[in-house]
Amino acid sequence: MSGSNYDQLMSVVESALFNQPRKTEEELRSLIEALANAVAPEIDAEERERLAREVEAKQGIKAGLGAVVDGDDFEPWLDDAKASIEPFYWHRYQKLLLQNGLPRDVVTSTDKVTDKILGRLGNPRKQVAWDRRGMVVGHVQSGKTANYTGLICKAADAGYRLIIVIAGIHNNLRNQTQARIDEGFIGRDTGRVQEKGKGGARYTVGVGQFDPNRTPVSLTNTLRDFNKETASTNTSEIDSYKVPVVLVIKKNHRTLANLLDWLRDNSTRGDREMIDQPMILIDDEADNASINTGYNKKLVTKINSQIRDLLSMFHRSCYVGYTATPFANIFIDPDQDDEMFNEDLFPRDFIIGLDAPTNYFGPRKLFIDGIPEEGEPVWLRYITDNEDILPVKHKIDHQLDSLPDSLIKAVRTFLLARVIRNLRGHASSHCSMLVNASRFTDVQGKLRNRIHETLEYVKNAARVNAARGTAALEDPEIAALYHVWLQEYSETEFSWDVIQKSLLESIASAKVVEVNSRANDLDYSAAGERGQTVIAVGGFSLSRGLTLEGLTVTWFLRNTMMYDTLMQMGRWFGYRGGYEDLCRVWMPPEAIDWYAFIANASEELHEELKIMEKAKATPKMFGLAVRSHPASLLVTARNKMGSGRKVTTMVGLSNRFIETAKVSVTSEDLTANMAISKSFVGYLIDGELEHEVTEWGYLWRGVRWESIDQFLAGWRNAEQSVTTETGPVRKYIQARSDGELQKWDVLITSKKSGEPDYSLGLQIIPAERKVSISDPKHAYMSFSGKGMRLASRGIEKAGLAPSEALQAEESFRLANNKNKGDVVNYPDKAYRQMRTKGLFILHLVQPKKPAEDSQAKYRDLIPQAPVVGWGISLPVSSRPTEKVEYVVNTVRYTELFGDEDEDQESEYDEP
Repeated sequence: MSGSNYDQLMSVVESALFNQPRKTEEELRSLIEALANAVAPEIDAEERERLAREVEAKQGIKAGLGAVVDGDDFEPWLDDAKASIEPFYWHRYQKLLLQNGLPRDVVTSTDKVTDKILGRLGNPRKQVAWDRRGMVVGHVQSGKTANYTGLICKAADAGYRLIIVIAGIHNNLRNQTQARIDEGFIGRDTGRVQEKGKGGARYTVGVGQFDPNRTPVSLTNTLRDFNKETASTNTSEIDSYKVPVVLVIKKNHRTLANLLDWLRDNSTRGDREMIDQPMILIDDEADNASINTGYNKKLVTKINSQIRDLLSMFHRSCYVGYTATPFANIFIDPDQDDEMFNEDLFPRDFIIGLDAPTNYFGPRKLFIDGIPEEGEPVWLRYITDNEDILPVKHKIDHQLDSLPDSLIKAVRTFLLARVIRNLRGHASSHCSMLVNASRFTDVQGKLRNRIHETLEYVKNAARVNAARGTAALEDPEIAALYHVWLQEYSETEFSWDVIQKSLLESIASAKVVEVNSRANDLDYSAAGERGQTVIAVGGFSLSRGLTLEGLTVTWFLRNTMMYDTLMQMGRWFGYRGGYEDLCRVWMPPEAIDWYAFIANASEELHEELKIMEKAKATPKMFGLAVRSHPASLLVTARNKMGSGRKVTTMVGLSNRFIETAKVSVTSEDLTANMAISKSFVGYLIDGELEHEVTEWGYLWRGVRWESIDQFLAGWRNAEQSVTTETGPVRKYIQARSDGELQKWDVLITSKKSGEPDYSLGLQIIPAERKVSISDPKHAYMSFSGKGMRLASRGIEKAGLAPSEALQAEESFRLANNKNKGDVVNYPDKAYRQMRTKGLFILHLVQPKKPAEDSQAKYRDLIPQAPVVGWGISLPVSSRPTEKVEYVVNTVRYTELFGDEDEDQESEYDEP
């Protein structure tokens, strides 16, 4: 049975099911039986049952409709206009999504969400001037391109005649985006048309296979960005086109300058008046390079200025920024007066949050749910052996004569995953590995060469010995693969014998490619019937926007901790149907902690959108709320990086949880913090309040705020624990000390079993936490493993009455479309919203020294005795708009958290 026949039958079945009521198991199998007999009779009963189970799994995949925050002047128009709109381009695209295997519910939600977006753009048939600006917030690798392709199709149906897509700052991303627009909107391969020359063959792709008529005019193609001279020779004036005109351009100031000149020359009104045709501008990765991050308020970033100039050329224009990391957009200029927002690209008219489908393999699944309280992470593996071979911080001429063992193991894991995927029937699918370890292209080239050598050793061993049965294990390379299989994949459905027999056939075509500003050898279109097996080595151009097909294994070693840069490097997010269990990500423990921190913050942002939608808040109000998120401490520093001064940002602590995930390990700080903690516990024991023993430890209710304040006044904070700087926290509490924060619940955590400790004057069984010291000169220790969370999940339930906890869980289920029978991991924020008092948590923690050799030189810095940490759960305030002031030293933040970490060679200034 060929994969193409199976895929064809799947496409026919899904098309037949679209817009039909859900079928029972028997009805579905009867339908598959009938269709298989008609279109693919050679597919046997076993494969038909496999197809039925795949369809059932897809039918369980759902996608919510997101949240919408509108501006004050929103005027609905789309519903009234629907009768006169023929959905030609959308219907083609809808068929393509179904053919490509997108679940029916996801296609339906895409239809509804793109209607929401289109309805908030200007009405293209309304002959008055308008200028609409909005933002769509998605998730990394969750389908933003598919969403805006659908929006483009609907905009063209509605009457938009000029569509501009500004893709990333690198050629390979622009080319990839053009190919997606070719497939989903244009319907022909623009690059192959270009090869044939004017009047040559037109190669239909994607939607063109359903109906090749009304083909949009594309002034760019998969081979070349916009070129003013080429566009002028092949086109007439913009107003004369009867079909939409589309351009996919790189975010480059020279390209934008050429486009601005060409538009002036090719509009019927020349450069004396604005262009009358309705225009929609899609800004992909809108937080990258589009934002005015000039350190001087009078210095406007060139690209930002050009995008604004482009919009101002049209009587009727729409700007829609798409991003998964909108913090920079909301912070367009943290020092800018609020009334100045509209001068920039701030999304003043609407912000729409996209819900990821339930099968999304994203940050929460990987870095929060995938890291158990005790035990090893599901998908994550630690890099702890790189410093002697490839330090995180290295120079442009760094020599690389060998590879860290963890990288070699990652390569072997990837090859085994390819074998298993083939055995599962995925031989026609692409399978990729990502290696992102340096911003220097020269070092990336050396990495490629060393990995190529490693790959050849494995392939040669498989060629010579894989067919020798058990004797093959005498080969060191085969034996090493076997040990990796034991560690990673022995619980999959295939035995080692089966894997070894399939080894050579599965990995023989595997190759290593380099992807950066000087080379791009990544080309999935060159594959035959078998999918490609590719190890991609690169830097920033691999980190933002570029999709690696079938990404299965990642080895990631970067030093930036800047909020959105780090998140965008998460190319491993996405959809992994049929091989999610095979995915593995190697990264340093510190990076894992930061990713989990950011995952929580991103979820809070989407939750904030939903709250503000219910409150009928405006984008400006949402912007102010996000700007006061504790994560703003990092974003503010990033936007001001290089200014070499201190800047101030205002942070809101209403409905927040803050915690010392990093603690100082200097002897003076450890002694002082233990002393103030012992004094605090003594005050609780000697006071008039009784305590109770809970599942988390000892709980006191009704503790006055002064004792909390006194503790914080004596606490010595590690500067790397950015949100627990005590000055702003104390000010926040003091301002509410006569009301909502006058009385507190206080929890002293203690495990249920283990060796007791009496150093705080109370019998406490300390928690055990893995720790790491990544940079000893800063003298701090990180608690690793649960996303910079010292506390266990669910701890913010402490102090709530059982009825309050049940009410919190019920509210969370309803808000997230969960049924009572569903398994739900309730986040702490669900309980926090029920709190009426603050919760102060004191932890006694026994550090677990790392066993890894790379940490051996730091082991003596890790305390032998338990250390103290604390956390505060702050309820929703009656004065949530009041903020506290944090001062950010930008030079110090660069030192602590890294810089922008772009590739050594930027393409901002390429012609």
